[in-house]
Amino acid sequence: MKKTLLACTLLFVAATSSAQTFSTEKKTDTQGYTYEIVKNDNTGLRLYTLKNGLKVYLAQNTDEPRIQTYIPVKTGSNNDPSDNTGLAHYLEHMVFKGTSKIGTQNWEVEKKLIAQISDLYEQHKAETDPEKKKAIYKQIDEVSQEASKYSIANEYDKLISSLGAKGTNAHTNLYETVYKNNIPANELEKWMVVEKERFSELVLRLFHTELEAVYEEFNRSQDNDARLVSFELMSALFPDTPYGQQTTIGKSEHLKNPSMVAINNYFNTYYVPNNMAVILVGDLDFDKTIKMVDKYFGSFKYKELPMKKLVTEKPMTSIVSREVKSPTAERLTMAWRTSGTGTKEALLADMTSEILSNAGDVGLIDLNINQKQLALSAQGFASTFNEYGYFGLNLSTKEGQTLEEGRALLLSQIDKVKKGEFDEWMIQAIVNNRKLDVMKTYETADGLATSIYRNYTQSISWEKNLSEVNELAKITKADIVKFANDFFKDNYVIIYKRKGVNDKLVRVSNPKITPVQLNRDSQSEFYKDFAKLTSTDSAPVFVDFKSAIQTKKVKNTNISFIKNNTNTISNLYYVFNMGSDHDKKLQLAAGMLDYWGTNKMSPEDVKKEFYKIGISYSVNFTNDMTYISLSGLENNLPKGIALLEDLLKNVKADQAVYDTQVETILNGRANAKKRKESILNALVNYAKYGKDSRFRDILSATELKEMNVNALADLVKGMTSYEHQILFYGNDLNPIVAALGQHHNLAANKAIPTPKQYAEPETTNKVYFANYDMVQTEMTRVAKGAKYNAGIAGTVNVFNSYFGSGLSSIVFQEIRESKSLAYSARANYGLASDKNLNDYMTVSIGTQANKLPQAVDAINALLADMPKIDKQFNNAKESSLKQIASSRIIKTNIFFNQISLKKLGFDYDIRKDIFKDIQGLTLDATNNFFNKEVKTKQYNTAIIGKKESLDFEALKKLGDIEEVSLEEIFNY
Repeated sequence: MKKTLLACTLLFVAATSSAQTFSTEKKTDTQGYTYEIVKNDNTGLRLYTLKNGLKVYLAQNTDEPRIQTYIPVKTGSNNDPSDNTGLAHYLEHMVFKGTSKIGTQNWEVEKKLIAQISDLYEQHKAETDPEKKKAIYKQIDEVSQEASKYSIANEYDKLISSLGAKGTNAHTNLYETVYKNNIPANELEKWMVVEKERFSELVLRLFHTELEAVYEEFNRSQDNDARLVSFELMSALFPDTPYGQQTTIGKSEHLKNPSMVAINNYFNTYYVPNNMAVILVGDLDFDKTIKMVDKYFGSFKYKELPMKKLVTEKPMTSIVSREVKSPTAERLTMAWRTSGTGTKEALLADMTSEILSNAGDVGLIDLNINQKQLALSAQGFASTFNEYGYFGLNLSTKEGQTLEEGRALLLSQIDKVKKGEFDEWMIQAIVNNRKLDVMKTYETADGLATSIYRNYTQSISWEKNLSEVNELAKITKADIVKFANDFFKDNYVIIYKRKGVNDKLVRVSNPKITPVQLNRDSQSEFYKDFAKLTSTDSAPVFVDFKSAIQTKKVKNTNISFIKNNTNTISNLYYVFNMGSDHDKKLQLAAGMLDYWGTNKMSPEDVKKEFYKIGISYSVNFTNDMTYISLSGLENNLPKGIALLEDLLKNVKADQAVYDTQVETILNGRANAKKRKESILNALVNYAKYGKDSRFRDILSATELKEMNVNALADLVKGMTSYEHQILFYGNDLNPIVAALGQHHNLAANKAIPTPKQYAEPETTNKVYFANYDMVQTEMTRVAKGAKYNAGIAGTVNVFNSYFGSGLSSIVFQEIRESKSLAYSARANYGLASDKNLNDYMTVSIGTQANKLPQAVDAINALLADMPKIDKQFNNAKESSLKQIASSRIIKTNIFFNQISLKKLGFDYDIRKDIFKDIQGLTLDATNNFFNKEVKTKQYNTAIIGKKESLDFEALKKLGDIEEVSLEEIFNY
């Protein structure tokens, strides 16, 4: 059972519903920079506009000495030329490849070779004879090989990771391309040095190997049900505009025939300062930061943007029905087209979607379909883009239920909205819930920064964004009913996702590519000069748990408290050192809380009462822990405690409801055996632990059906009689202690039962294969390591960064950058989570089936001999130190960090030891670790893919092959 974090309604209207008015004001700082702020904006966001049109958004968050950075560009696949779809997304990849200064050893020579490659691609694109195209591509490969002698792969990532950056990435969608980094605050200027150079020009370096990675991404998208349905839905909803006719990934024929000229033209057209923003949220000084941004980004030249051709969609006047087939379970999606972001229609669609499905699980679909278990799951939602959007409904069917029956269920709930058959109080509840969601989002640097870039790329002013909740509050029940009757006609799109063979798969074949040179030891002159730049040191701060956590014992229970200095949202946890290893029935019993009421309240009434006081509850399990939690507005938390305790003590078993839940569980299990992700997870677990694992140790269908429901209810009722601790994050502990004293069993002393022990068998070079109809192949190799050893934690930290994670890691560079053998390639040495458990080394790749033999050879070579590059190692080491120095364990994470450390046998923040160990770490010591803990281990391998496409002779290099059935790996 899992509930979303925040929900609220009438009983706390006084606390959240008074409308604040927002208005934009202009101010000037001491340096003469003009900026905009919004009156009554608690985020304190400042918006500057430089002379070249660049928007600069600055906001402060001092939780840790880091800054979340986003550089959004207002362009995406909607602006792709119709004969070069996928261009915006491919360009996003290429922006990581450097410039004439970053990533090159000899630009004068390299640029001539890149120009040759560009000309050859134009010839390749124009040529229609297949054999002549192959000949041209062979030339492209040859010249690219020569050009790679002068390039330095992933130098951008080396530069940015040397700062201690995290989350380096980017994404492209219909209307935006966004570049992301989270950096230490003291490295801000050095970040600007790199980003200024990065966005000053485009160099299409290592073009054909990155193109192969995009092919891989295209193939991965075809194995993704959500994308297949989305592509079909958008195509039907938007038949006349790029919204539906140009996917972000692009068409296969365009990926096969790219134009470097078109990509350069696109960059020069849209990557201009008046179409971009710099967003910085974190521990920053406003005056110093804007001066710095102007220094580095103010030199970019303003350029007029092309007039956008206005293309509109004709009104929909009929139902458009389409089908998508894949091996996974059946489901359907329905959608009505709406107008775009910021319009009244979009707001009404948003509100209506919440009437149907909301955070409190008290919408019409929540109560009338999900609560009654009439389908496996269902929901309503609203998606808005710049010019258009859509109102959507999803439903996953139960076994034996048709998609047509699911459609009727969804439409019956739409009819209820049309007739006004919903509680009017829910509208105010939704508004208040939205306010809490905003509060929760804006308390983190990333949450605020993400909201900012989304508003920027959709051309929504910050004032309008803040005022949206006030506009929602103006909507009445009559407005919703009128909207529903006017809007919901037989003019929708319905996509039936049926189980079957996907006959629309397009397999993009991979051309022969000669591995390019990586030149790992080389550095550009830019890098050498950059390395000389200095920044102020950032001293690490480690948690003193004794001072950070106040603990008092009340009767037999320890209550721990951390003060919330940010807002009025609080969190309360009952924590038990007891999980599914102690009793497999616990999770089943707790799950019934969603469907069983009490002797006085129906389950629907329970949900409504929680929703009305702005509190959500959840029960979460691990194999050895149970967390019962409450979250929401602190002044209503005592009421939440009373409600939760009443539910736990007085839950009323219902056999019929339980029997339906068993059907749902068994449906879910059947569907898991149809999903690639679930099968891979089960297969990796099987490769790691074998038959006698907790993953396979589940309640059988017979056990579920014969379960005594009263015994399950008794498990819930007796939960709080076991020894446990209580954690509270909020403002004032006293009212919480008083409420606990009144309602909770603080004298609990029942001993925790002995858990079942699961072995960790040796890995012995076995290959486990599961057959699944898919375009790509996923492979994961695991090796059992030694028992947990805190002494190697620092080495592991740097080793993972150097060898297996990130764009500049050895594995990523070798597998993807040099050989183009996989879209995803990563390796990780995982330290055990308990001092009595073992570590595991894991290597994973996702690739095309016909590349698997080469990928196997490449992985084997890397696991046999770790390349040793001093400069790259020192970069990884410096990055690890800076990340630790600038990271802070704060808020509720202090509780959970302490719990995790206790499992390892520590009562203090061991990052202190890790930091010290890293300072003295050498490449030789890291190589010794590799030779002992990685190279010498035996690996078991899990592979999922289409059997007919795999080279099993190549797989024999990994060990003895055993094809396993889904029944074996899932144990049902």
